Amino acid sequence: MEYKDTLLMPKTAFPMRGNLPNREPEIQQKWAEMNIYDQVQKRTEGRPLFVLHDGPPYANGDLHMGHALNKVLKDFIVRYKSMSGYQAPYVPGWDTHGLPIEQALTNKGVKRKEMTIAEFRERCAEYAYSQVESQREQFKRIGVRGDWDNPYITLEPQYEAQQIRVFGEMAKKGYIYKGKKPVYWSPSSESALAEAEIEYHDKRSPSIYVSFEVTDGKGVLEAGVKFIIWTTTPWTIPANLAIALHPELEYVVVEESGSRYVVAKELLQKVTETMEWASPQVIKTVKGSELERVVAKHPFYERESLVVLGEHVTTEAGTGCVHTAPGHGEDDFQVGKKYGLDVLCPVDDRGVFTDEAPGFEGLFYDKANKPITEKLEEAGALLKLEFFTHSYPHDWRTKKPIIFRATAQWFASIEKFREELMQAVKETKWVPAWGETRLFNMVRDRGDWCISRQRAWGVPIPVFYAENGEAIITEETIDHVSNLFGEHGSNIWFEKEAKDLLPEGFTHEGSPNGTFTKEQDIMDVWFDSGSSHQSVLEARDDLKRPADLYLEGSDQYRGWFNSSLTTGVAVTGKAPYKGVLSHGFALDGNGRKMSKSLGNVMLPSKVMNQLGADILRLWVASVDYQADVRVSDPILKQVAEVYRKIRNTLRFMLANLADFDPKKDAVSFDNLREVDQFLLVRLNQVVKTVKRSYEEYEFATIYHTINNFCTLDLSSFYMDFAKDILYIEAQNHKDRRAMQTVMYEALTALTKLISPILPHTADEVWAYVPGAEEESVQLTDMPEEKEYTEEKGLLEKWNSFLDLRDDVLKALEEARNSKTIGKSLAAKVTLFADEVTFKLLSSIDEDLKQLFIVSDFEVSDSLQSAPAEALTFDGHAVLVTKAEGETCERCWIVTDEAGQDPDHPTLCPRCASVVKENYAHLTQE
Repeated sequence: MEYKDTLLMPKTAFPMRGNLPNREPEIQQKWAEMNIYDQVQKRTEGRPLFVLHDGPPYANGDLHMGHALNKVLKDFIVRYKSMSGYQAPYVPGWDTHGLPIEQALTNKGVKRKEMTIAEFRERCAEYAYSQVESQREQFKRIGVRGDWDNPYITLEPQYEAQQIRVFGEMAKKGYIYKGKKPVYWSPSSESALAEAEIEYHDKRSPSIYVSFEVTDGKGVLEAGVKFIIWTTTPWTIPANLAIALHPELEYVVVEESGSRYVVAKELLQKVTETMEWASPQVIKTVKGSELERVVAKHPFYERESLVVLGEHVTTEAGTGCVHTAPGHGEDDFQVGKKYGLDVLCPVDDRGVFTDEAPGFEGLFYDKANKPITEKLEEAGALLKLEFFTHSYPHDWRTKKPIIFRATAQWFASIEKFREELMQAVKETKWVPAWGETRLFNMVRDRGDWCISRQRAWGVPIPVFYAENGEAIITEETIDHVSNLFGEHGSNIWFEKEAKDLLPEGFTHEGSPNGTFTKEQDIMDVWFDSGSSHQSVLEARDDLKRPADLYLEGSDQYRGWFNSSLTTGVAVTGKAPYKGVLSHGFALDGNGRKMSKSLGNVMLPSKVMNQLGADILRLWVASVDYQADVRVSDPILKQVAEVYRKIRNTLRFMLANLADFDPKKDAVSFDNLREVDQFLLVRLNQVVKTVKRSYEEYEFATIYHTINNFCTLDLSSFYMDFAKDILYIEAQNHKDRRAMQTVMYEALTALTKLISPILPHTADEVWAYVPGAEEESVQLTDMPEEKEYTEEKGLLEKWNSFLDLRDDVLKALEEARNSKTIGKSLAAKVTLFADEVTFKLLSSIDEDLKQLFIVSDFEVSDSLQSAPAEALTFDGHAVLVTKAEGETCERCWIVTDEAGQDPDHPTLCPRCASVVKENYAHLTQE
């Protein structure tokens, strides 16, 4: 007889190697054929709705690791919710308007000037759709489950129609207005920008100190005294109309080298050092408020510069006398408005000086710095010129510096409902908690939102103008335009004349001849995506407003979180979200930003082709995503090792359940041995921890909990000593069925728990789980938490045993290293125990030899009698010697009882009994 034929060895067709790059597409094909998204929605119908609203990625270019991080985090949550009592639809979206698409077409050789706006916009739409299609396939390859056949796309007619209604509702409430005021202006894009479209880079700028001579001191200052201002933008000097002082600050008139100057008293020392003055004498001290409306003259134009008062003046830098150009700064504009100053802005859309700046016409603003400083020097007004490098706002698309420039723009008033916005921020749950402070402060401090852009590719601002120039925004016109856009798309705005876009028979007192024009500007793209709560959540039957969760990168506090809040509160009085979760950026292994120039860009597609989507997803679960995260080949290699451990653990359990029928063979908890009960209690702890961590969006805790359970509890302990029972005992032996019961429970629970993170692997495993009736694990619910009466006692007792077992394993390892034994089954262990350890071992009914995987095990209650060669630990000592006897040919136990059965002289009594009772039909060869 071949005794190996009598062993119940593991059997499974589940492959050891994941081979994910090849296997995952096959699994995804199966999902597509069974329409898994619809099946999940159908199964969960009638449950409470949980809506995670997708912030739309921009439809341009291949996905990067930031996209993958974002979409995978969303997928974890949606998949978990649909397995834990909710219906959790997921509607992906795309942001499809804006400058990058215009630029992409220009780069492809499309000549915008040679076609109509409507024709160019058609080309933009075609390009956007091609990018949506490409990105959709990449997201699906990552395993993101969603309604991919019915996404929302911001250029689609129904979306645009609802966006127009948001605009109309805000206009109705008086939140929309047109005004000339300074905005962020990008000469390189020839358009206004929103705060969210600004990023900061270092720039080298001139730093100049300029004197303005007093012509009318109002009885406080003598004529000829000079105010000193400091600026880093010499090009704004032609637009100077005033000098701002702080009303409460003290200012001094100082004499130096025959001239008299005014500076803030607090900054005199600093100014003295900068100007390299010898010994300035203070002639007079006055409060800023006393100098209001003193008149100075412009350094090189025949124009007055009025002294005004402003709370924005500080003593952090400069002179305390602030150069004020109302056309080039928010504070300047506000103080100019108070004093009735013009909003002079002598710079055009391209950043070039107009004839309102005589002597500098046709010069690009930045190139004008030099001739302007030369002009100041010629006039004797330039006191100091230096250069310095500082952080300066740039256009996030073109990467070129922006300017503040007063133009006529459309604005959404923040001031009119700021309190409601701040209240909505307070009522939202923020993860991490600092998100609340961040957005609250932004809302508190932000100016009005400039929503108009001077571009072609976007949603038109639905405003008509009467012959007298009056802007027309009425419920009737908004309703009509919304319906037109819903039917034809917004391109109709550029295809038809104003009269054809107005309701039939429309009249207005400002247009006696019935002539109308239309606004040519488009809306800020943040208004597009910020309207999604109306265009998607409210408009679709399968969703709801407010959403339960918005989840995006931390840059969206000033982007989508902000614009959605603004339009949401404006329209409904409430935030469009109940909770907001943010994540950091994906960096390379050294913590650097990924960029083509550094050659450190890692693409999700490459990772999936080499390792598989589940490895990419497991990486997302492994990181502290609320901060910036690192990814590199070595990091992914470590994650792949953890994946292999999890996969092999699941495979071992599958292989040892080949003959297990859970309906027929399962053993009840009360009939299990204590060690088996302990494993189920540990499993229950894992279930509790993992489910709580999903609820709290702590995915790294799930990663570590499952990895530790697979590695320590199962592989290193339970599955290690299980082999002696699973392989050796008779098929229906009670201990064998007990261990199979535990493994079945662990296998099904773990497969469900990992399903949101490793959906491909979980579904692959599920196909082999005995008794699994559902076609996919995605059509099941999370394992339920159980209440075990003896839970605490079991955990304490068996955790103490595991600590003891670690000590025994150390002693066995030393014995192996010293060649005392080979395998652990060649060993006899004698354990010399103190009272506590002896009591622990005496309370264990299981076979201690089996638990320690040795052939002989003895316990002595006399710790003092331990020989010198024993390895000593706290509370016990361990002596490892060679076991005496013969090695059983079947189970490899060393015993002096081998050969007692003459029919099976090479077997131990246990194996001889199993073979006789179960394999008598096998003939001995």
